[in-house]
Parts: sequence; C-alpha cells; structure tokens
Amino acid sequence: MTMFNTIAIITNNSTSEIIYTLQTVIDYLTEREKEVILDEFSTGLVPNMNLPQGNAEYFGMNCDLVIAIGGDGTMLRAAHLLADYNVPLLGINRGRLGFLADIPANAVVRRLDEILRGNFIEDERFQLHCEIESKGKSLLESHAFNDVIIQKGNIAKLIELETFVNGNFLHRQRSDGMIISSPTGSTAYALAGGGPILHPALNALVLVPICPHTLSNRPVVIDGNSVVEVIIGTPQIDRAYLTCDGEIVCELVTGDKVNIQKKDKKIRLIHPADHDHFKILRDKLSWG
Repeated sequence: MTMFNTIAIITNNSTSEIIYTLQTVIDYLTEREKEVILDEFSTGLVPNMNLPQGNAEYFGMNCDLVIAIGGDGTMLRAAHLLADYNVPLLGINRGRLGFLADIPANAVVRRLDEILRGNFIEDERFQLHCEIESKGKSLLESHAFNDVIIQKGNIAKLIELETFVNGNFLHRQRSDGMIISSPTGSTAYALAGGGPILHPALNALVLVPICPHTLSNRPVVIDGNSVVEVIIGTPQIDRAYLTCDGEIVCELVTGDKVNIQKKDKKIRLIHPADHDHFKILRDKLSWG
C-alpha cells in the first residue's frame, strides 16, 4: 500500500470556504500524525498554525502527496509546481467546475480516510513542452498541463499562422489564434473553441483554431507523440502572445516558431476509487 506520510498543501485563494477547508484538512492530517507542509499562500491563510513552509523543489524532493484546495486553476498551479517531480496530486474542489479537483468539499474527511487507507486510483496525465525559436535560436522553453495557446494581441486584427505536424505542412490560416491541447485540456478553452472532448487516457493532441476566417478550418486530432510547429506568418504583426495554461509566457513576432510536443514527465493524479470520468462530464456539463 502506498503510504502518504509527508503531505504538502497548496491553495491560491483566500475565500472563507478555502480557509475553512484548509483548516479542516490540516486538523485531519495532524490528528493522524502526518507531516504537513504548506506553500507560501497557505501559510498566509493560517499563520497561527506554525507549520513548515516549502517550495516546489522541497515538495518534489520530500513529499509523498500534494493536496490542492481550490478549483481547476489551483490544480493547474500545483501541476506547474510538480511538473518536474514524480509526486502524486490530489484535488479538493472549492472552485466552479472541478474537472481536475474532484473531491467535493463536503466529503473531505470520508474521502481522505479512503485514500490514506490505500483505496484510490492513480491517473497519469501527460504534459506539454513548448520551445520558442526566433531567427534559428531557442529563446525560451515552458510547459503546460492543459494547453499551449498562440493568440492575437490586437483585438481588431487577425494573425496568420502556418502549422506543421512532424515536419509535414498542415495548413496556413488567418484567425484569432490556435490552441494546442492535451486530452486533459480538451475540456477547457479547446472545448469553448469548438474542439472535441478527448478521454484523458488517450495519447493524442488536439489543434483548435480560434475563430478562423475560413469556416472550413476545423479542429484536428493528431497522435500524441507528434511534434507540432506553428510559425507566426503575419507580415505586419501588431502583437501575438504565447500562453501556457492561461499564463502569458512571452510576446511573439513575425517569423517566430513555437514547437510543441509531449513533456518527458507526467502528472500523477490521485482519485477516489469510484472515480468516473463520464460522470464528471455529465455533472460539469449538465448533460442528461
């Protein structure tokens, strides 16, 4: 049985509901003699608890489990902190949707009891790695759990993008941008852009154009081991931005190339034993 003895807690919101759940989880874990480490934000919410504080490296090297309390944004933040470490992540939902954070706040103690007894399932999700090249030189690298997005900065103008998959030309399009999503991110911005829902176990990527000028430009699903190259082709570009999981990484200029592929490390999600992905879809998307 997997033993979770040193447990980190991550939050990024200071609502009263978050603070209450944070306090509940801390009390629960300390009563069971677990070592609890907080991130900087959580420490600020419960300053009188006098618990040790850690950063991403400390969590990665010392913790058996990380618990994120919040919504999917908090889970994305936690995934970014753990991107290079093989530490499992558990989400307690205090947000709106909760595709990733799937333990409801009103069932925290019961669910934690089950999980600490070893009654859970583990779900490995792949991440995305992206590299920006400018004039043949690598500018920077980043990573994403949900999606890498190239998006226009000028609200009034389209940008032109050329897309290649494994070196093969796919298309040239004028649009508001392009979403390159993992299966995990297929229920996020890619879904709002008209993309398909991918089961998280699939080894696939989805390319979703954002408001393409040509109506025949449709989302495309490709093999998950593909290398996607997107070249900024607009002659007089105003501004285009690269974002990873909603965070702006950098500004892009004409001729820049963004390379996206699988990252070499995965995120390990912990779910209750009765976790049902289709039930989550029904609940969150109000399907009958």
